[in-house]
Amino acid sequence: MKKKKKAALVRTVFTYTDPLATTVFLAGSFNDWKPDANALTRVAPGNWQIELPLLAGRYEYLFVADGKWTPDPLARESAPNPHGGFNSVVQL
Repeated sequence: MKKKKKAALVRTVFTYTDPLATTVFLAGSFNDWKPDANALTRVAPGNWQIELPLLAGRYEYLFVADGKWTPDPLARESAPNPHGGFNSVVQL
């Protein structure tokens, strides 16, 4: 019997910059778009970061800074969303 190979997790770092933000979360297709599931940590004044282990694949996401859904200005790719805006895209 062959052993099933486990899919490798990819350590993925998301960063966000907003000197006025008091809370920043990450919502996306990897957490069912829950706006408070993944909190970013302030690593320096105005700079926020989170590292998530994700399976290889394509994910759409947005930052939620003080309740406002915001695309990632550093994302290389985006996709239209059903709300008339754009989601950021990361491919691993």
